[in-house]
Amino acid sequence: MTARGVRRALAAVGGVLLLSLSASACAGGPPTIAPSGVDGLTIPTPSPDPADFAGAVDNPWFPLEPGSRWSYRSTGGSRVATTVATAGERRRVVDGVTCTGVHSVARDAHRRVVSEAWDWYAQDTAGNVWTFGGRTTSYDRRGQRVAGSSWEAGVGGAEAGLVMAAHPRLGDGYVVARRGGGAEERATVLSVDEQRAVPSGFYTHLVELEVTSTASPGTVRHRYYARGLGLVFDEPAEGAGVRPAKVLVSFVRG
Repeated sequence: MTARGVRRALAAVGGVLLLSLSASACAGGPPTIAPSGVDGLTIPTPSPDPADFAGAVDNPWFPLEPGSRWSYRSTGGSRVATTVATAGERRRVVDGVTCTGVHSVARDAHRRVVSEAWDWYAQDTAGNVWTFGGRTTSYDRRGQRVAGSSWEAGVGGAEAGLVMAAHPRLGDGYVVARRGGGAEERATVLSVDEQRAVPSGFYTHLVELEVTSTASPGTVRHRYYARGLGLVFDEPAEGAGVRPAKVLVSFVRG
């Protein structure tokens, strides 16, 4: 995220816009504009500078105050019944940057642990939140480990991506994570003024992200974030197949 990197990022954004407009004009259709990225950032970042990152993660849309706990309920065709995520239990240096850990535990209807995950986040000095890696372990009904996956920025070609911009803008698009082997998760800001009713309350002025993954073609999810709270609703897009939705049931601030 050096000055040279910033110039490269902005130049690339300009090129994408021009190519998109040109292509649609040649086709005779209405002009379209590709996702615009986030001004001044190289996403994903191949060489993060620790000096660019602050200690706390206090982005209004993605706050990770230590001790905060989010409880979610899954609906529709899933073994997972509830998921509890807790922020700030552990810190770890990933690719040179000190990250805040979020520990998530998913349980079935019988309270048996289905999966456990650690995810690592860091916020830059401008207020943007980045993801630097994660590890997920799945268990069978007897509590035996049956599968696991992990990725870490700086290892095997994986790079840190953007989870939430400091100032989300309609139409912004960016890589959330680039894992080893080139698999990418991408997000596009669809709205900054949505509203949803979930068990924990009724929320307005939500930021809505559309998230896709090259590792799971056809999988499209819409995620809704409330100011001062974070994720309140995560659902599959219409026509994206039968996959569970996740709704916020309760939130305890740290």
